[in-house]
Amino acid sequence: MPVESGIAEAASVLRAGGLVAFPTETVYGLGANALDARAAARIFEAKQRPSFDPLITHLADAADLAGLVGPVPEAVAALAERFWPGPLTLIVDRPAAIPPIVTSGLETMAVRVPDEASARALIAAAGVPVAAPSANRFGQLSPTRAEHVVAGLGGAVDVVLDGGPTRCGIESTIVDARGGRPVVLRLGALPVETLVEAVGPVTVRPGSSGQPVAPGTLAAHYAPRTPLRVAGGAEPAAGDGTRRGFLAFRERPAGGDWAAVEVLSPGGDLTVAAARLFDALHRLDAAGVTEIVAERVPDVGVGRAVNDRLGRAAATWRSDA
Repeated sequence: MPVESGIAEAASVLRAGGLVAFPTETVYGLGANALDARAAARIFEAKQRPSFDPLITHLADAADLAGLVGPVPEAVAALAERFWPGPLTLIVDRPAAIPPIVTSGLETMAVRVPDEASARALIAAAGVPVAAPSANRFGQLSPTRAEHVVAGLGGAVDVVLDGGPTRCGIESTIVDARGGRPVVLRLGALPVETLVEAVGPVTVRPGSSGQPVAPGTLAAHYAPRTPLRVAGGAEPAAGDGTRRGFLAFRERPAGGDWAAVEVLSPGGDLTVAAARLFDALHRLDAAGVTEIVAERVPDVGVGRAVNDRLGRAAATWRSDA
């Protein structure tokens, strides 16, 4: 349903323990009442998400953080003041009000305030914090349009709010700033360079071994159903009748026999490339190709997050992953 007219109904569904898919500035989230363990369990069931992968809790306003978790570490508060609302998720200690299922048993919690007015309005109308990972089957492409949600989750969602394409197109950056130098646990829509300008040096550690300490940090993730690999240079023609798709950064490849091509940003704008990444991969995934070959983008700014997503998607299909 249209997001403008559906917020009141969707808020009622959240309060009753239901699932609501809604747009944020990053990707569409699959929301449930973060204070309700049974509602949170429905997220894991709908996504077929393993219980060891924690969720992000969303708030309507930065001022709500202290009311939920109590005293907020100074560095965390400073980042929240600077970047919320926005595509930054912060790690805090899990409060007693948040059931352990939301954090996959961790004593820490990932939390953010989305920079999408309708998302904040929904959370405020529901009157509860909202746990919301991306609204897709676990490990698959994140949804940046309502139709992606419907195609991926179908009847597992009680309400889908349609707010059109999301603005950023990739997930939030996750930072743990509870002690010492801030640690970037997941690259995302807020560039590392922007963080450094605001707070000084940071450590980048976007990966997990064993149980993830933050959402979206598994080595294999964000993958289309079609096998994907990252281009290693000039791509020769397939020569065997294989229908291949190509994901390009700025321009169509000069050679090769491509059944489908998606160009992320003819103007070379990394922000545009990030916003179009998952949407383009959804189209290639639906094009009937047998393989997707993806070109890396410049590894600066939000391009680092784009390359991170491509690498994790490719790892899903590598035999050594």
